[in-house]
Order: sequence, then structure tokens, then C-alpha cells
Amino acid sequence: MLGVGIVGCGMIARFHVRALNDIPGTRVVAVFDQIPASAAKLQQENREQWNIQCDTAPDLDTMLKRKDVDIIIITTPSGSHMEPAVAAANAGKHVVVEKPMEITKERCDRIIDACDKNKVQLCTIFPSRFGDANVAMKAAVAAGRFGRLTLGETTCKWWREQSYYDQGGWRGTWALDGGGALMNQAIHNVDLLLWMMGDVIQIMGFTAMLAHERIEVEDTAVAALRFKNGALGVIQATTSIWPGYPKTIAIHGDQGSAVIEQDDLLRWDFKTPKPDDDAIRQRFAQKVGASGGSSNPAAISHIGHARQLTDFVESIQNKRAPLVDGREGRKAVEVILAIYASGKSGKPVELVGG
Repeated sequence: MLGVGIVGCGMIARFHVRALNDIPGTRVVAVFDQIPASAAKLQQENREQWNIQCDTAPDLDTMLKRKDVDIIIITTPSGSHMEPAVAAANAGKHVVVEKPMEITKERCDRIIDACDKNKVQLCTIFPSRFGDANVAMKAAVAAGRFGRLTLGETTCKWWREQSYYDQGGWRGTWALDGGGALMNQAIHNVDLLLWMMGDVIQIMGFTAMLAHERIEVEDTAVAALRFKNGALGVIQATTSIWPGYPKTIAIHGDQGSAVIEQDDLLRWDFKTPKPDDDAIRQRFAQKVGASGGSSNPAAISHIGHARQLTDFVESIQNKRAPLVDGREGRKAVEVILAIYASGKSGKPVELVGG
């Protein structure tokens, strides 16, 4: 039995609790929040809704000293992930960090280095990678079915009411949110695009705050990308479009194209057909009925979290790297920061790592 401690008891912590409830061999044993009432509320919900008996830790050090805690899941505001992650790694705990891993490359690197030094596993939460349609698209890319990749596109045309930003003191701030529509919402899209298309070498971006008040960050962003393989790409990210639409990703090449909207396959067209293509179209053409958070941040499924946390548990048991480790989590942050830098300077940004 792997014991889990959760640091940060806001909305997203509930998705982790539901996900862990689906994973045999795991148990939430303790929760902690800087606001004790938040931890107490989650503890009560765990008991009443899921029959999970867990403790509230008075502080992080107390949680990390517990021998029955093997994994620490960090769901604090984005700009405060590093401190508990490094402390957990130094205490010999395996570390799960919600997206984004952190809001600067340097803070991401400190988490990665601490986990490497202490030989503990680290993953960044990107549940979209575990969606069935996305897995099928990735397999088609790996099989070379698109031929030469020419264009990758992703959109996150979402809507957030002004109250969304007003209710949380950290939301919409550079210090703790690390950015707006790109860093908070569309980072899932950015990760998927990089996973499908590979590394980026050049970025040109534009950002603006158009539909909200009293926030420091962007609610609308677009970017043009050049990938290492020569293909081009486009990212659109907003929380400014009413009523909000499901996210999309499209991969194109000289031998095929595929388009996914949320978890639904809209296009699956290849120059050289395969026998299972019709079955794939039929399987993923059915509407799943979920908005994916396009207008309501709570309207997402916990299934992706459950699949990713299952992979993480198996990585611990089998002593292998998780499918989305810390270095993978860092890539999306690097690209988003480059979009911000380009938007600020009005010039393209080169990515040396690409």
C-alpha cells in the first residue's frame, strides 16, 4: 500500500482524491494546506463522500516525517510548487506536481534536480496525454502515418467569468499563476502539441488582456512556432471567448491529417488507409458529453488523472521513469515563457534547447 499526502486542498485536489480512489494499492493518509480550514474541509469530504479516513497535518514537515507517506501530490498555486516539491524529495518521497510544474525554468530545474539527487520519482500532471483519442493520434505519428509533418495546430478557446479571477487571490497574478490563458489553461494543449510534433526552435507570440479586469496576465494569446523537424505550428489560447468551446489539436502532414476536439475524433484521413481506420473513427466519433472545462473549471473528468497516477504508481513499483516525468513537464513551461518573451519584445525567440 502506497500512502499519499496531498499538499494544497483547493479544487484540483478533489480530482486527485477521486482518481486515487480508483487506483488499488494507494491510500490518502494526510492532507495539508496553509489554511487549516481548507484541509479540514477536504478531510471531511473524503470521509463523507469516499469513506477515506485521513489526517490533517499541522504543517508540511510533520507530513513529510510520516513513514506511511510514500508519495506527495502538490496542488498548491502554480508559483508555489517548488518549495514543497523540493522538501518532499529531500525527505525521500516520490513527487507528483500539478501543471504547470512551476512558473520559471529555474524553479522547474530545482525540482528536477532535487528528485534526481534523492533518487525519487517525479511526474507533472498532464492527463490529456492519457486520453484514448490522443494516444491513437500519437501512435499514428510514431508510425509515420502523417508522412512528413508539416503543420500542428491547437486551440483552447475558453471562457472564464470575471468572478473566476476575483475569487482566488493568486489567480491572474504573475507571482503565483505565472501567466494567464497560456500558463493556466492552455498548457495542456501546448504539452500535447510538443508531444506530437517534437521540440520547438523558434517562436513568435502575441498576448493581450481583452475581456477581464483586475488581472495582471493575458486572457488572449496566439503564437506561431517552427519545430526542429521543419514543421510549423499555431497555438491559440484564451479565457476571453464566450461561451467557450472544447479544446482542439490537429496534426497535418503530406500523407495524412487528424483533428481531435476534446476527446472526439473529427478527422482521421490518411493517404494510405489501414484496416482499423474505420474502427478508430467509429470509436472516437461519439460525443463524450464533457466540456473539458471550456466554461466551467470544475467540468472536467478525473479519469485522465487516474490513468496518469496509475502510471506513476507503476513507475515506482517497477523502478522505471513515469511517462510524463519532470523534464517532459518543463518543456511546455519553456515554450510558454518564450511566447511571453516574444509578446513583450515584439521579436521572435529562439529556443536553444530545441
